[in-house]
Amino acid sequence: MPAPWIDISRPVHPGMAVWPGDPATQFDLVQDLAKGDACTVTRLSMCVHAGTHLDAPSHYLPGGPDMTAMPIETGIGEARVIGIEDPVAVTAAELTRHDIRRGERLLFQTANSARLAGPGPFAEDFTYVAADAARYLAEKKVRLVGVDYLSVGGFHDDGAATHRILLEAGIWLLEGLDLSGLSPGLVELVCLPLKLVGTEGAPARAVARQLARTVARHAPGG
Repeated sequence: MPAPWIDISRPVHPGMAVWPGDPATQFDLVQDLAKGDACTVTRLSMCVHAGTHLDAPSHYLPGGPDMTAMPIETGIGEARVIGIEDPVAVTAAELTRHDIRRGERLLFQTANSARLAGPGPFAEDFTYVAADAARYLAEKKVRLVGVDYLSVGGFHDDGAATHRILLEAGIWLLEGLDLSGLSPGLVELVCLPLKLVGTEGAPARAVARQLARTVARHAPGG
């Protein structure tokens, strides 16, 4: 029996944590059965970088491709969950121990998965991907980097630098994951963003299931 699918997306709801300065998520009833309307209709207002979402190159690169440029297979296929020991940042020194390979989809399970998986206010001290790690991943030419909080870059350090390094290397960024239900190792990933034309990011639904194979037998590119 294959392992069960696990939803690794964060719930979207009013009051959810967003990056400071970004618009809040709002639901507004425009029609309501309870008020005698023919049906219920909700208007959604949210930032494209709220919750689980993908970043396109145009988020940080002038003239960069928008979300419609993302190949569908970027978010579908074999991925590797890597457990990160450093509670402050994902560093190149730690990544060198994990035999990173070209074309991999990598999901970094950090201290955020234990601290910040549930609802709560925005946390400035989340574990982020340091700029030296971003340069290492760019050199390795991985396909996708996923993180378990709202940004690959830190709030106080390496915010713009990490984004630019990864996006310039053609790496798509999957942010705002809930990886608390997964174990380090290989998983099957399905993640598709909304097909928003001209935007630098898009909300996404992501699910994954554990694979029994070991990393040693892994063939990247999936």
